[in-house]
Amino acid sequence: MNLERYQKIQQVLKARQTDLTLCLEEVHKPNNVSAIIRSADATGLHKVHAVWPTEQMKTLKNTSAGARNWIEVDTHDSIADAVGELKAQGMQVLVTNLSETAVDFRQIDYTKPTAIILGSEKIGVSEQAKALADQDIIIPMVGMVQSLNVSVACAVILYEAQRQREAAGMYQRETSSIDAQTINRILFERGHPVLAKVAKRKGLAYPALDDTGQIVADEQWWAEMQRK
Repeated sequence: MNLERYQKIQQVLKARQTDLTLCLEEVHKPNNVSAIIRSADATGLHKVHAVWPTEQMKTLKNTSAGARNWIEVDTHDSIADAVGELKAQGMQVLVTNLSETAVDFRQIDYTKPTAIILGSEKIGVSEQAKALADQDIIIPMVGMVQSLNVSVACAVILYEAQRQREAAGMYQRETSSIDAQTINRILFERGHPVLAKVAKRKGLAYPALDDTGQIVADEQWWAEMQRK
């Protein structure tokens, strides 16, 4: 890994927002999943949560590899499990839903730990998701259509969250809010992808990296890597 790439990855990881996330509830179109993950990466999210409609979707094989490689995806068996975990982390849980209690999405304080539920293309968010959420939000519309594509709605909301967090200085951190072990894993897998695959296949722990992104490993680790 060259120094420029190493420094770029470090810069990106420092800006990651570990307390801002999405929860996809049975979003089933790969192009929408790809667009959502791309927006998540662009606005500095570290992780996305999901309840998938099929087992096949869990692999994300049909989604764009570019942004997916930089966003962690946690899969949950149910929306109740997902929301339970998010609330346990102290997050306010928002859902796009036109109701009497819904507020303009721009009225939300996104500098607070926040999770946004996005529903499926067919029926939107479930009744259970609506009941579990802390607040309904809407994107005001003045045209004939009544809703936006799920990936477009996602981008609109995330960029408002980014605007607020940027103004609050939340992207200008000296150190990353991601734990050191996860940072080392990401740096190793993205900086040394071929060696990472071999190490993972052999069940070897990833070694540390030095200040230039080069591998710091003893002779035994290298010997195990080279063993057929």
